Amino acid sequence: MQKIIENTNQSNSISDVITQAVESAKAQNVVSLPVSHLTAVTDYMIICSGSSNRHMRHLAETAVAAIEENGGEILSTEGMNSDEWIIVDCGDAVLHVMSIEAREFYHLEGLWDIKETAEE
Repeated sequence: MQKIIENTNQSNSISDVITQAVESAKAQNVVSLPVSHLTAVTDYMIICSGSSNRHMRHLAETAVAAIEENGGEILSTEGMNSDEWIIVDCGDAVLHVMSIEAREFYHLEGLWDIKETAEE
């Protein structure tokens, strides 16, 4: 099996791997945001919702398996037993799996969806 992450544009590939994994696990409202122009911490934020804490955990575990299967490394996970928010950090991309209520409350898309502007 060819490893997707071994491309020259690794961060885009890992974002695609995560997005495809959570979409195949029936994540709701999946959004992938390029954020390298806003922070040096990561290149992409992938945000999705799960319908229950069991579904949210399944989404996170599916993403972890896909990342590892494609040669990526998991730096950390937080909240794997949470009812509201699970984070999977693999360096170039960070996955946020959120309950619908937490996602509406924190509105990460509004915080991170700032377009890169050309310098004048």
